[in-house]
Amino acid sequence: MPIRDIHATTVTDSDSTHSVRSTRAARVGTLTALSALTAVVAAGLALAAPAGATAKVSAPASPKFLSAAELPPHPSSAWTADRVKDGVPEELSFCLGAALPGYDSRYRAFRTDLDASARQLTIVVGSDVKAKALATRLNKEIRSCPTRIEQSDPEVEAELKDYGTLSVEEGAHVYGLHTETSYGATDIRLLSVGRDGHAVTVVDWSQLGDFEDAPVPAFKKTTTTAVKKLY
Repeated sequence: MPIRDIHATTVTDSDSTHSVRSTRAARVGTLTALSALTAVVAAGLALAAPAGATAKVSAPASPKFLSAAELPPHPSSAWTADRVKDGVPEELSFCLGAALPGYDSRYRAFRTDLDASARQLTIVVGSDVKAKALATRLNKEIRSCPTRIEQSDPEVEAELKDYGTLSVEEGAHVYGLHTETSYGATDIRLLSVGRDGHAVTVVDWSQLGDFEDAPVPAFKKTTTTAVKKLY
């Protein structure tokens, strides 16, 4: 029987050890390469994440509203603030209603134990450009409101005073509106329109009386606070 040369096929211990080490080194190299590839893929996915995902995290909070303590002080009664509601207060519908359809708005009403009341209306739109256009339209509606009041009721006379602009955020404008009926009833209102970015706010204060009864400096301070609190 032929005899095989076992020396030609036998693996020595040193050869076996070298083979094992080579295999381990290859596995380590492969795992390292896979880890690096995974890191690259993960980074790429993060960069390619939808913009909306980031926007949700960094989205600005809803605009804040005035508190009762931030309204012009009343000489004989404290202010009370209602909760914030959706919609437009009835008191602003006549003067501003034509400019507001299509917008989501929120408001807070304030009252005293006597004849004074107030409201803050806030509208958030999709861009600064749209907000600027809305503020311009609201100012226009306020300036034309006295004419529309007199046209709607011949028994009422209306007069508007422009108290100028305020340098706060993107700006604010303050007005006074006085109405008097043929039977002698008089009402005075202070209105302002202000903007910060893509949010527009209207502050409205009213009570019985005329221009001399209007707390213009305090109302300007209230308007400034209202605009600063938007964001």
